[in-house]
Order: sequence, then C-alpha cells, then structure tokens
Amino acid sequence: MIIHDMPYFLEDEESVNREFRKIPDGSTIVISGFNISTAPEYLMVELYRSFRDHGHPKGLFLESDSLPGSPGRGIDLISEQIAKNSDDGFIEGVLVPFLGWSKNLQKLVATNAISAYTCSIGSVSHLLREMSAGRPGLLTTVGLNTFMDPRNDGPALNDRAREEQKITSEIVRIRGRDFIFLTAPKPTVGFIRGTTADEMGNISMEKEGIYGSVFTMAQATKAAPERGKVFCQVERVARFGSINPKAVHVPGPLIDYVTVAPEKYTWQTGSIEFDPRISGGIIPPRARNRTSKITLDARSVVQRRAAIEIASRIRKLKRPIIANFGVGIPAEVPAVLDMEGVSDLVYSTVEAGPWGGIPLSGEDFGVSVGPFAIIPLPDQFNLYEGGMFDLAVLGFMQVGKNGDVNPSMLPGKITGPGGFPSISTGSPFLIFAGMFTAGHADISVKNGLLTIAKDGTESKFVNNVYKVLFRGDSAMTHGKEVIFITERAVFRLENGGLVLTEIAPGVDLQKDVLEKMEFDPGISDPIGRMSPEIFQPRRMRLSSTVSRVHNGLFS
Repeated sequence: MIIHDMPYFLEDEESVNREFRKIPDGSTIVISGFNISTAPEYLMVELYRSFRDHGHPKGLFLESDSLPGSPGRGIDLISEQIAKNSDDGFIEGVLVPFLGWSKNLQKLVATNAISAYTCSIGSVSHLLREMSAGRPGLLTTVGLNTFMDPRNDGPALNDRAREEQKITSEIVRIRGRDFIFLTAPKPTVGFIRGTTADEMGNISMEKEGIYGSVFTMAQATKAAPERGKVFCQVERVARFGSINPKAVHVPGPLIDYVTVAPEKYTWQTGSIEFDPRISGGIIPPRARNRTSKITLDARSVVQRRAAIEIASRIRKLKRPIIANFGVGIPAEVPAVLDMEGVSDLVYSTVEAGPWGGIPLSGEDFGVSVGPFAIIPLPDQFNLYEGGMFDLAVLGFMQVGKNGDVNPSMLPGKITGPGGFPSISTGSPFLIFAGMFTAGHADISVKNGLLTIAKDGTESKFVNNVYKVLFRGDSAMTHGKEVIFITERAVFRLENGGLVLTEIAPGVDLQKDVLEKMEFDPGISDPIGRMSPEIFQPRRMRLSSTVSRVHNGLFS
C-alpha cells in the first residue's frame, strides 16, 4: 500500500545534488542549528558542492535562528571555502543572530562580500512562527532603544545590507506603546535535521540535544502563499509505525526529501559525537553528576560570587527559582551551584531549550548534561520575553557609566546579539558576570587574596559603549534589579548609574579599580568586601544559606 507519495528518499550524493540543482537561483533557505546541535551539516556541504560542480543554485539568502555551525564546520566551513574559491555568487546574504563561532562568516560580512542582517534569536524564531501563520511580520519590544532599533542601526550589519534592505524594521505605535515591526523573506526551502525518519517521513529527534526551531522552520517553509520544499537530514530510517506518535516532532506530510547523513555530520555538539546524558537517554545520578574539583582562578571568583547572589535570591523569594545562564563565564555558574548542593533549587535554562542539568560552554553551548526537560527554542524565548523566570546571568564586553551593556560588538568584531536582547528584556533580575578588564592578564588567587600580577590592557567600564544592547535607564524605568560582578569588584545599578559596593581582598580600590575605569562610579559607604569564602579552595556552604527552602516551601 502506498501510504503517501512523499517524501523522496535521497539515497546518495548524486540524488541529493540532482534535487539541489532544481532549487531556483535567488531562493531563501532557512537552516536549523544552534551551533552544531540540529545543524544539517550534510545538506549544507552538499548544497555548496552542487554550486561548485554545476553553478547552481546561486544567489541564495540564508536564514537561521542562531548559527548553523561551529569553527571549521557547517556555515563556517562553507564560508571558508567561499573565500578560498572566490565564490561570491553562492550566498547573496544572511540573517543570523550570532556569528561568534564563525570567523570566516564574519570576514565575508566585514568585507561586504555578502549582505548580513541580525536581531535576537528570539525575534528570528518568533518571526518564523509569524510566517507559519501567514502574518506579515513580527511585533516586538525586543531591541527598542538599542542598536537594533530602526531609529539607530536597525537589523543591517554591514553597508551592503544597508543598501539592499532585504530585512526591514520600523517603529509602530499601538495603544501608546512603541513596537518594532520586523519583516524578512519567507523561506521557500528548508534544511532541517532529525534523528530518525520512518517510511512516511515522520521525523523524531531522540538523539538530538535540543529541538531548536526545527518544526517551526518546516512550517514556515510550507506556509502559503508559496509552499516550499523541506529537506531533512537524519541518522537512520525506520519502518512506518515504529515511531511513537508522541515522539514525532515533524509530521511526514511536511517533509519533501529525506537523506541519511554520514556519521561525521550527526554530532550532537561541536566536540561531542554522542552522549545519552545530553539527549535524555540517561539521567545521571545526582551524586555522580556533581562536580567535586574546586579550581580557584579569576573566572571562578566571578562564578562563585554569582552563585552567592543566586543563593541569596532563593532565600529572598523563599522558593526555587527559574534562571537563564548565558554563554561564557555565566554558563559555568550552574556547575558551582551543583558543587554547593543548591542546584535542586535552581531550575537552570539554556536558550536552546534545555531545563536543568549542567549547561555546557564553548562550542558545546546550547545543550546540558542531564536536563529534566527540553522544549522547542521558540517556546523557550516565550518564557524569556514574557518574564516567566526569575533571573538571568549574562556576560558583558563593555559597561557604560549609565548601566548600558554591550555584550559582543566591537569595531571589526561582528558577532551579533545572540539571545541576549530577548533575555535581558524579560528578566526582572540581571547578573552581568565577567572579567573587569580585557586583554591578556595574569590574575590569580593566592592565600585568600586576589593577586593582579599583570592586568588586562583594555577597559571594559567605559563612558559610552560601542553598541547598546541593554539600556540601563530602561531597566530602571521597568523596575529591574541589576548587578555587575567581576573578579575584583561588584557594582549595582541605581538611577544615578553604577555604584561600587564590594571589592575583592587584596585589591587596591584606587589603583586596581577606579583607575581602570573611564568614569567615576558611585561608591557605597562603607564599601564592602567580597566574601572571603570565595577565595578559599573549599565549598562556600551555600546549602546552609537556602537550607530552609524545601520543595518550594519556606518552613
């Protein structure tokens, strides 16, 4: 019995390339992938191979809700080959929220070889949902009064994009409130990835570490008025009916083509081929999952001080909390909470979709070891933008005198905002965690003191940040609490700007803090000292801080 005439199973590279040659030049292709997680690497590599061998398709506009690649893989590998082979005609432009893991893509953008646009991960994922429903664009408050505001830079990242205006935004006023109205081309081709496809094309994702926006991208591609083609890369094919209906993430009738990818293109993350603890196949026992080794260095000081703040928040709210942890130093804070035995009271979330467990960092960022839940990325950003969580721990590259924050943008460094704007917009309490200066430094912890043998050469606390992604005055207007934690000093944001509240033991206030800032902060009287426990190679006894909180009740 013929169940359904789709999808076509593409058995080899030639059959894949044959179908790729049918993709019209100038098409808009949406590609799944939070770094390597759910990135259809095989489809991407073969698409470029088709162009190299036959000259088609070309002039493509690529859209992604994050970045489908990591160093040397996915979009980074293709960007490297484009530059090497002078294949300027393959990609016309991109819409990506984050370019940080792809130096080669950044080079194409910096040289105007392609047009480039950006906005928050949440905005792209929600825009794709709007396309799926046939609506003309996305109304959002994310990005207002930042560089992404159309009254400032808008979504364009380079001069070519500013000239072409393929992605547009404008201010719309509704019931006395300003919104950004964002539009982008609807994809006519979708590249997605799953784990298993049955004979009907039903797609499950049991070995993936996240769901990402895979289903949303398939919907956006198939939506009217131009119902596009969806290609899905999988690891294996199963008999129809062998996938539990509740495990089907994308129904088969939305899939046009399925191909089984070689194993090297099915890794869970940039450095992990497969770990069942990441995809929920195994939930590690808490005792064996707990980190036991204590490393004391400048980064760990920041993480430990952030953990103290989180424990204090739990005690203040008298219940467990929901928290987001950003990339870099923030992503490592949950490991400290786990070591301290308080992680059961912190429901950690990562923007790609995991809840609980220990988030990974670096090119593995986006997944967690031992999560208790994994939800689709657009739903995760509903959580953030709707303020359905208690706090966020985020990184920073620059902090302005009025509390403005630039997490990732510098002249010549085109990284994009990632999920930062959505998360910082929705969070009622923000912990910005990072090093006090930038550049090579020699900072260590010795005998309970912070020792600065050589400091970083670049000030991160500046009069005016290069690009504003978080507005301090807006945070104060909306009643947010904001704290800045570094290895040597802690600041709180008040209506008058930053106030220095704590310094580390061993630090000279004038020489090590004030002289390394471009502005004079307010100084609390008296100024406090960071807890001595932070600088000792033992646990900080945070479990006693929150010991009366149990099962969400304060006894």
